[in-house]
Amino acid sequence: MPDIRPSRRAVLRLAAAGAVAATSLTTLPAYADEIDYTARKTFDDWDRLFQQGGPGQPDQPNDNSNRDGRSGMLAWSQSYVMLGLVRMYEKYRDTYYLDRLIDNVDQVLSVRDNKRGVKDYRGRSLPAWRADHPYTTGYATLADGNGQPLLDLREALSYAEDTTITVTAGTRPDTFTVQLVNTFVNRTVTHTDLSLDPASPDYAVSRIYAAAPGSLQLTAVDRRAVPRAGDVPQLGSSTMHCEPVIFAVHTGMITYPIAIFVRIVLSSPALRRRYLRKALEYLVACREAVAVHDWEYRDGGYLIWPKTQPLAYDGCEQPLNQSVGLGQTLVELALATRDREYPRKVAAMGRMLAGQFTVDAGDAYLWHYWPTGGRIYDGFVKTGDPDTDVSVFTPSGGPARQFEDVSHGAIDVEFAVRAFRARLAFTAQDMARIARTFTQNVVTTDADGLPVIHTTVAGTTVGAPSVAQQAPRWMQANAWDPRVHAQCLALYNRYQPTPERDGQQAIGFGWLLANVAYLNWAR
Repeated sequence: MPDIRPSRRAVLRLAAAGAVAATSLTTLPAYADEIDYTARKTFDDWDRLFQQGGPGQPDQPNDNSNRDGRSGMLAWSQSYVMLGLVRMYEKYRDTYYLDRLIDNVDQVLSVRDNKRGVKDYRGRSLPAWRADHPYTTGYATLADGNGQPLLDLREALSYAEDTTITVTAGTRPDTFTVQLVNTFVNRTVTHTDLSLDPASPDYAVSRIYAAAPGSLQLTAVDRRAVPRAGDVPQLGSSTMHCEPVIFAVHTGMITYPIAIFVRIVLSSPALRRRYLRKALEYLVACREAVAVHDWEYRDGGYLIWPKTQPLAYDGCEQPLNQSVGLGQTLVELALATRDREYPRKVAAMGRMLAGQFTVDAGDAYLWHYWPTGGRIYDGFVKTGDPDTDVSVFTPSGGPARQFEDVSHGAIDVEFAVRAFRARLAFTAQDMARIARTFTQNVVTTDADGLPVIHTTVAGTTVGAPSVAQQAPRWMQANAWDPRVHAQCLALYNRYQPTPERDGQQAIGFGWLLANVAYLNWAR
């Protein structure tokens, strides 16, 4: 069992990166001689460093009441720590990693909404993990001098809580001016001489709707039971507050490594003797969590954001990665249980995702971020009435036809390979083409012959080192082309990511543990 005492940062400068085999990137320059990203010790040292503190700790909520001040930390940081522990167990068969995983999972489950007694925007306290700022719609209520609500302003643009709303007197009686300043995106919106008289051409709800979505994706709704002329909101400043939503992709990312643990334990007589109680406990937790999103699932194998859900594109299909992000957990539940619902949904999601793939000239797959043929991909327009609009919070939007980016694409690939391994979806040809997407479109070399990464599956713009650092999350495709591992290792040896330097971003360095685990896992 590895030494679990806290490590000193000096141990992070490790020796001897291994040679890359079977790839055009076989000759690596001297920058590769400091850290061995395929070494067990590298993962173990950095895992101990992660436990000393920083963003994404397992005992912190997924909403922005956590110490990090922004939501999604369990989904986009701790989930990768847990996944890394699972992959390290699969590689080395040391139950130390399962014990470490249990320690984290118990803490993660302790901060589910129903355990904390907190609710989502519908007032429900559910066995999953809500999120809010910076992802969800922000609300600000303008009230009269007696505190009676008059008007809700709703900002669907991300980082809404960085917006200050200032109400000043209008130039005419019974009118007011609203200015919204979002300091994160550096955008300002001003609506002058608004009225709360529904018969006025300056009626605030109508004026703001006519300008929507605008640069802040602003809409408004009248809060009065009986709207009438003469009401004016109190002058002054306030800020937005984001409503909490439970994202399917967050649930999927968090529960996926937990469900893998369940499947591994239930399939091993030796592990069942030691971990059966935990596996059964976690199985219930995973099933309860994914069931939270049953109302979002559609039989075509995709999820939607139901209309009025306080998100920018309520009423629309979720991005591919967000549908199949939950699908990752469904694959593991399909393997761990006899419940026919899980394989049925995985098969439908597999057909949906496979239908999004197109073959390029190099016999690799291309696909987009938004589902082709969907409302956001095709675009939609206002009807003139919020009740009949596609989306409440973004009355018109799109078309948005960007190719899938490398980081989110890794979620798609993880799902596809696991569904194929479970014999629930996809073909061997699909797997080979996905691998070619990585080796031909995603990774390339620069003018000096050094490895670089593109930002999308279509091989468009060259990405920053931060993009390259996500490459090993495509490692599931390595079984169909060992150059996947070789190219990922070459990228890591070039850019030399470390927790100290690359873990300073808002989500910390949990992602680095998963990537290093994958470099071990496929070695």
